[in-house]
Amino acid sequence: MSISKLFMACSLALASLTMAAAHAEDATAKKPVKKAVAKTAKKAAAKPVEPKAPDEEADEPAITDSAVTEFDCELGNKITIYTNSSDEAHIALRWKKRLHRLTRVGTTTGANRFENKLYGLVWIGIPAKGMLLDSKQNRQLANECRNAEQMKPVSTAANQPTSTKITIQ
Repeated sequence: MSISKLFMACSLALASLTMAAAHAEDATAKKPVKKAVAKTAKKAAAKPVEPKAPDEEADEPAITDSAVTEFDCELGNKITIYTNSSDEAHIALRWKKRLHRLTRVGTTTGANRFENKLYGLVWIGIPAKGMLLDSKQNRQLANECRNAEQMKPVSTAANQPTSTKITIQ
């Protein structure tokens, strides 16, 4: 055999060994990743799901022994608010056949503001009216909401300017 043929055979053998080693290295590198993914999927499936803690805002509040205030709003919407004198921090608000628990949020203006962050409901009450907002969709749900007290006409004597007689000398 000539040296050139022997050199060619050795080069061919070396190249084939290099390719086989690279292929084996890729195969071993990919297998642990697949096993790790499969193991974590099995662990997640085997782990029991823990029940969630009850959410005060999601559960319908009890409205027994509460003062009821009904509001008539524009476009024929109706809102009922239940307040409990022993709990000034919460109200229950009935909107569209669903009762929601809202929590008081402090304001600098003196307005009564109550929120339910789970549903995104915000009730703002001022002496002249109230409004219900959806903070998740950034829109008004009900506006110009007035109870029976707010619908009473304001006395006309307070609104009439007093006539003054001016004499010129």
